[in-house]
Amino acid sequence: MAAAGWYHGDISQVVAEELLAQAGRDGSFLVRDSESVKGAYALCLLFQRHVYTYRILPDEDGLLSVQTIQGIQAKCFRTLPDLIGAYQHPNNGLVTPLLHAVHRPRPDGDSDGEDARGWGHTVPCPGAPPSSRTHIPQQLHQRLQEQLHSSPASDCMGLMAEYLTQHVQDLGALCHGPPQLRHLSTALATACRALHSEIDFTLAGLETLARVFDPPVSPRSPAREQVSPHSDPDLELLLNKISTVNHLLASMEKKVLKSLQETVTRHNLALPSVAVAPLPAARPLAVQSFEVKVGKSQRAALTVDVESGTVTITKRGSGSPEEVIPQDKILQLIKSQSVQSKARLVCARENQKSLSRDLLFPSARKREAFCQLLQLMKIQHSNLDEPEIISVYVGTWNMGSTPPPRSLASWLTSRGLGRTQDETTACIPHDIYVLGTQENSLGDREWVEFLRASLKTLMAIDYRVVALQCLWSIKMVVLVKPEHQRRISHVHTSSVKTGIANTLGNKGAVGVSFLFNGTSFGFVNCHLASGSEKTHRRNQNYSDILHSLALGDKRLGGFDLTLRFTHLFWLGDLNYRLDMDVQVGPCRCQTGDSGGRGARGVIVPSLAQDILTHIVKKEFQALLAVDQLNLEREKNKVFLHFSEGDISFPPTYRYERGTRDTYVWHKSKPTGMRINVPSWCDRILWKSHPETHVVCNSYGCTDDIVTSDHSPVFATFEVGVTSQFVPKEAPGSSPEALACIEWESIEAILKTTSRSKCYIEFHSYCLEEVQRSGENTFQNCDIPGFLKLGWSSKNLPVLNPILPDLEYLGDQHLLLSIKGVESCESYGECCLALRSAIGTTAQQFETSLFHRGEETGSVRGWMRVRVPRGRSGTRERLYEWISFEEEDAEPAAEPPVCPKPPPQRLRSRPRSLPEPAPGYTNPAYFIFEGVP
Repeated sequence: MAAAGWYHGDISQVVAEELLAQAGRDGSFLVRDSESVKGAYALCLLFQRHVYTYRILPDEDGLLSVQTIQGIQAKCFRTLPDLIGAYQHPNNGLVTPLLHAVHRPRPDGDSDGEDARGWGHTVPCPGAPPSSRTHIPQQLHQRLQEQLHSSPASDCMGLMAEYLTQHVQDLGALCHGPPQLRHLSTALATACRALHSEIDFTLAGLETLARVFDPPVSPRSPAREQVSPHSDPDLELLLNKISTVNHLLASMEKKVLKSLQETVTRHNLALPSVAVAPLPAARPLAVQSFEVKVGKSQRAALTVDVESGTVTITKRGSGSPEEVIPQDKILQLIKSQSVQSKARLVCARENQKSLSRDLLFPSARKREAFCQLLQLMKIQHSNLDEPEIISVYVGTWNMGSTPPPRSLASWLTSRGLGRTQDETTACIPHDIYVLGTQENSLGDREWVEFLRASLKTLMAIDYRVVALQCLWSIKMVVLVKPEHQRRISHVHTSSVKTGIANTLGNKGAVGVSFLFNGTSFGFVNCHLASGSEKTHRRNQNYSDILHSLALGDKRLGGFDLTLRFTHLFWLGDLNYRLDMDVQVGPCRCQTGDSGGRGARGVIVPSLAQDILTHIVKKEFQALLAVDQLNLEREKNKVFLHFSEGDISFPPTYRYERGTRDTYVWHKSKPTGMRINVPSWCDRILWKSHPETHVVCNSYGCTDDIVTSDHSPVFATFEVGVTSQFVPKEAPGSSPEALACIEWESIEAILKTTSRSKCYIEFHSYCLEEVQRSGENTFQNCDIPGFLKLGWSSKNLPVLNPILPDLEYLGDQHLLLSIKGVESCESYGECCLALRSAIGTTAQQFETSLFHRGEETGSVRGWMRVRVPRGRSGTRERLYEWISFEEEDAEPAAEPPVCPKPPPQRLRSRPRSLPEPAPGYTNPAYFIFEGVP
């Protein structure tokens, strides 16, 4: 058999259990790929509402056998179908015979168009001979991939893939008659239909230019030749036109060169030499000034000189001398939460207590610019050999298969709409630039050099390339300052195709990961399925990318991708739309329209007009409440525990090219006319390990780059990093004292119908090797669909980090994975920070468990990190001297304007969505806790 309905391929453990629960009959079974052993399988069997998982392992000869209960002789089989057939009989060591096969689900109604053609396809069963009917199309698909790996995506590629999959009828025609290949001719004519107008336009221009230099030329005659009776006339005509264009281009250079040479000789002209412009020198940062109020009402000029390392306060009209504050005397900068334009500067004074000054800026943006300048001053004048804080720029842009404009200044300097950089800090160069693009028609090298040249012009720095990763027209470039190049190591790249049948790269993702000294970074740039109705498909794209991207430390390959890095940034054209059913006529709607008519005089329905009104008035929260990405995050479907900056810029799609004043609501696709409601398709999100430092300083889009129907989006981040720790005491200089991580208890609640015993694996860079606990000592599965497990201190290992210093341990994290004893597969993973557990008393922790992008449960317990005496020294980090004040010590002189939470507060959910309740969020958890 070429395909077996019970074989589901690479589905997750959670999905397998859901399918068996839907089946509901004892003896229901399916087979999936093993998550713990490559080349092995997992047999999932339902009995008495619980799922039992057995591993199917191959031996050295490739024979397959099932790991069953002890005392049952293992049987070996050459193929998986043979094995399944044998275990349909009783007394084979399984809890029940295999009675009812659970088949792969069929696609739902959310699967039309180019992005869904791979849904519902049969999965070939391992060990079964492939049918000749599918063998040839699979070979041709593979060749198509090899030839077009770096080609830009287009509808033409989709038509070719569709032809290879569905239109192999030409093969039958070859066997029964003359080789006319009518299906191929039809596919080619459809794919090239748009070329006719383009060729005619180009041909007319070339003819005109040719007549200037060679008037007798008349190249249009070949297009009127008689076409073959067996060929498609449109295709034959197109080929003649292309031949004419080829002839013109081949002869054009010779004609123009000859004409110019004759002109130079005739008029005795000398060709001017081309002067090479000198490389720009590094620019020192200019002195910046701010108008502020000191105290309650005193107006003053606040001057920041980063190069000299001083802050000067000059009070207006008081006659008092200037107050110059060196950077080493600035002890702390405290931001007010109730008044976002207010800050308190705490300075040291000779022979006196510290002096604090309240500064009120004209706006929150000016306050943030002042804070960034002081942070930069501290960094430049610190005595540290390695940085503790860096600036990361992240940008995403769907270029619409159109070349970029000459200048990308607004994009690269975070200027435009939304939360943008102040002009005083816009041109401060970032340490790392990560630029992701979609539908980028430029060549790889051409695009990289264009970006480097743009940054050199803007910042006077020759940025170095860390990585370039491309999947067709999806590209990501990572650039770094030259002085940081030696700090970058362990660079990995990967890509995932999620396009047609998950084989074409017109949709998918590229990823780059690396270490910056001791901090791991991951970046993912994706282009997900398009179409307002394809929310489920986009969610599946996200899941496939999470599971398939091979990034980061290979030893952490079993962990959820979102847990492998200290900081993970996800960017791209996510294509989530506003969840609104809008019907409009063929029109363009201007954001400045006050009436109900579009640009072509067509009446715009009230719902569409309401959307435009909200955009014009910058009432984005009403629209973000129906943003599909926000809604799916609220349902815990995608981007669990990711953060996103507040969106205060208009929807970035779909604009009329050449302007940012008009949205185009209609788009013609091969599947028909599609309505595009203005949406925030282009997004930047991030997820970081607990108790790390990351602050989003800007999040917005440009308003002057109009070559595409998408606006470029940018975000900038202040990120804390660690370096290789060097202990003050050399190893062996004194009796080695060990730090230890101790556990009092751990309790987990898993979303599973399994009854399996489990153990915990502990991974960390601060451990010499992976550590493992014993089996759980407590188990409760009384609540259907959930399994509660517990470990006492006796079954949990004491972990000894490789270094005992407090300063080192404060930056470390533990990754925990809860695995089944029988299957050795993970039921969920989590990350714990050691910093808050350092001390002599145990501290409680509680966090969610994740696996393959889904929340699979929760874990909590008590732990402590003991640090030996003499190793408890620590110091303040450069990013720790800026803090938030919970409440102002004294009331402000004037009432705060629109008080709201601080912009630096990291949120796992959009501001338009309700905050989750503390503790366990699933109702079944409360049943375990005894809450009615």
